Amino acid sequence: MTDQSIYPSLYHAHHSLYTEDIPFWLTLAEECSGELLELGGGSGRVLMRLAEAGRHVYGIELDAGMLRVLRRLLSPDQRRQVRLIQADFTRFRLERRFGLVLLPCNTYSTLNAMQRQSLLACVRWCLQPGGRFAFSIPNPQLLQHLPRRSEAEAEEIFPHPVDGEPVQVSSEWRRTSRQFILTWRYDHLLPDGRVDRLSVSVAHELTAVQEYLAELRSAGFISFVQYGDFDFSSFTPDSPNWILLAQASD
Repeated sequence: MTDQSIYPSLYHAHHSLYTEDIPFWLTLAEECSGELLELGGGSGRVLMRLAEAGRHVYGIELDAGMLRVLRRLLSPDQRRQVRLIQADFTRFRLERRFGLVLLPCNTYSTLNAMQRQSLLACVRWCLQPGGRFAFSIPNPQLLQHLPRRSEAEAEEIFPHPVDGEPVQVSSEWRRTSRQFILTWRYDHLLPDGRVDRLSVSVAHELTAVQEYLAELRSAGFISFVQYGDFDFSSFTPDSPNWILLAQASD
């Protein structure tokens, strides 16, 4: 049985292979002056690139293990650009105002309605007048039409962060009427032929896009730009993602 404490390092090794969305977040940051706030940044996949680009970034993350990995990975130059805060990103209060708040990595759809309401109140509090809130999730309209269950599918192989032996990542999913549950299986392939497996599941709420938009309007957001992928293409029912850029009222 894999020690669960290794998961933040496995998470980083796995998800840092995914870079398709990075230019999108960097472009949004370039359009905004001043400091940025990233919520639920995990081990810093996006935050480190923002800091590398010279932006001053506040990062809020609850998981102490993720923050340990991130602090270890930050270069001296990046450390000067970053302030990390261990807190629940659905319940925080900062006495600062930001022109842009980011919630990347499909995190928004893992929250239930009460958590989203609390999060939006926090975001609204810390945004400058006319500031923007951006997040990305898998397109819920697309997920609702997938079969009930998938077969396991191999994704990546990467070196284990402790011993360098191969880690084979596979994923599978199942869909209920309300949730899309994605499970990753990390198989640590040991030299003696044993396989040490760690399984991690994430549940995404299958909330309708119009319901999300209604919640944002109630929280004080007045205009929305919707994208279907990280190339800034328009959102359609068949888009792989739903990426929202919401502007707060003055």
